[in-house]
Amino acid sequence: MQMYKNLIAILALLTGLVMALPALAQEDIEGKYITLKPAQPTQTGNKIEVVEVFWYGCPHCYSFEPFLEAWLKTKPEDVELVRVPGVLNQQWIPHAKAYYTAEKLGIVEKIHQPLFDALHKEKKTIYTDEQLKDFFASHGVPAGEFAKTYTSPEVEAKIRQAYFLARDYKLTGVPSIVVNGKYLTSATHAGSFDYLINVVNALIERERQASPAD
Repeated sequence: MQMYKNLIAILALLTGLVMALPALAQEDIEGKYITLKPAQPTQTGNKIEVVEVFWYGCPHCYSFEPFLEAWLKTKPEDVELVRVPGVLNQQWIPHAKAYYTAEKLGIVEKIHQPLFDALHKEKKTIYTDEQLKDFFASHGVPAGEFAKTYTSPEVEAKIRQAYFLARDYKLTGVPSIVVNGKYLTSATHAGSFDYLINVVNALIERERQASPAD
């Protein structure tokens, strides 16, 4: 009988600990993010949107990339990542245009990591329109096709959108992560890239809990 009572007590304790876990997780991330006011529109429908704002020339963005890629392999089905090249100043525009050019041509996987590697691992100088044209050519994109896409109205529109997005997020640096248009975080806020991923996951769970059941 006493053993049974002890078992009930242990189960009750475990249940209490399990119920407390979400609260503890939320408490752990307090001060590790900023709540955006007002919340910004998202573009992923019913999925929870995670926006990464980056710049190819940023060494911190390059260092964060493996953490983000590892997270993508376990990303829940109800979450969608949207990469947005930062346009925080004029010097970043060519790289932003390069990303959207690759996106429009359907070759992001062919260009994204190689461009990061070329800049930071191979220490190549690829910052101008002409240098980017040569880089794309080295990855099989004809110069004419690159130029036509790079200067297209669609890419220009994406650049304007990225600029206003960074403005509305009130970004001061990259890499930055915005969860569902409501929460802004970064390694600066979180303290490390590892913990940044933990903060993102906790904010995703917060949004999942806040969503009305279907």
